[in-house]
Amino acid sequence: MKLILRADLADLGKRGDLVEVADGYARNYLIPKHLAMPSTPGASAQADSMRRARDQRDAAAREQAEEMATKLVTAAITITAKAGASGKLFGSVTNADVADAIAEQTGYEVDRKVIHLEDQHLRSLGSHTVTLQPHSDVSFPVNVEVVSA
Repeated sequence: MKLILRADLADLGKRGDLVEVADGYARNYLIPKHLAMPSTPGASAQADSMRRARDQRDAAAREQAEEMATKLVTAAITITAKAGASGKLFGSVTNADVADAIAEQTGYEVDRKVIHLEDQHLRSLGSHTVTLQPHSDVSFPVNVEVVSA
């Protein structure tokens, strides 16, 4: 059955895409949950407008991510944490802590989910490189300095 997606689905496609799926999957899951609608001539015109709107939002988000990248690549983010004499932290610095520090020091609100740490957490004092990926096409490193409190 041919459907037009009303929402982004990881396995099928993005909003406004025309996809072909099994009849049961369409009738029992996608259509009742309002994730897709049957493809008709009128609906295909609506799908075109959904794709255009999605492309405009995507271009704006990419531009904003590139602007953020130019500012944050040169910035050094400092985070204070309690540490022992050997330089090992009491606890750890998480991606949420990094997001809060970026917001405080640069003014950019960054979702913690776009921050990728080397491991799951930073557990020692010193300089660390953290990767931010605010858009699927834009990824850049940010220097994070963890200092003793």
